[in-house]
Amino acid sequence: MPAVQETIDRVRKIDVDQYKYGFQTEIEMDKAPKGLSEDIIRLISEKKGEPDWMLEWRLGAYRRWLTLEEPTWARVHYPKIDFQDIHYYAAPKSTPGPKSLDEVDPELLKVYEKLGIPLKEQEILAGVQKGEASELEEANDNVYKSGRVAVDAVFDSVSVVTTFKKELAAAGVIFCSISEAIREHPE
Repeated sequence: MPAVQETIDRVRKIDVDQYKYGFQTEIEMDKAPKGLSEDIIRLISEKKGEPDWMLEWRLGAYRRWLTLEEPTWARVHYPKIDFQDIHYYAAPKSTPGPKSLDEVDPELLKVYEKLGIPLKEQEILAGVQKGEASELEEANDNVYKSGRVAVDAVFDSVSVVTTFKKELAAAGVIFCSISEAIREHPE
């Protein structure tokens, strides 16, 4: 069964109510300190390699946010949010590209399993680097006709892999993470 169809079948079997509120995974992370301030915004922007115009836009949005009051018209009751007790940036600790799934953090593989992602796609999402050309690189057919799906996989605050970028670029389509779009395609 092709990997895409296998993924579709497995996702259909997931109990949506079990996943309704997500889940937490304990893997080694690079986190910004808790809290929100201009310094934290600068740190996050630097970690993401953002251009100056984006940093200025974020700082302006933050300054505007500081002037706002939380609306009360909905009359909903919930615990007050402590915005200074939140990590606003978290990314898996970067390591050199693994050669096989055996070298990938087992907790990350558990996440893929929970999401119903087949082994072949797990290799792609985990960034496994093989010596030979991958099935994706060898396939020279139209992405749409082949039934393959382009994915930008995001883990916490960062895009960990974007698939089919070259194939889509050849067709005139820019497909990338928002961070890459900000850096490479500011227009």
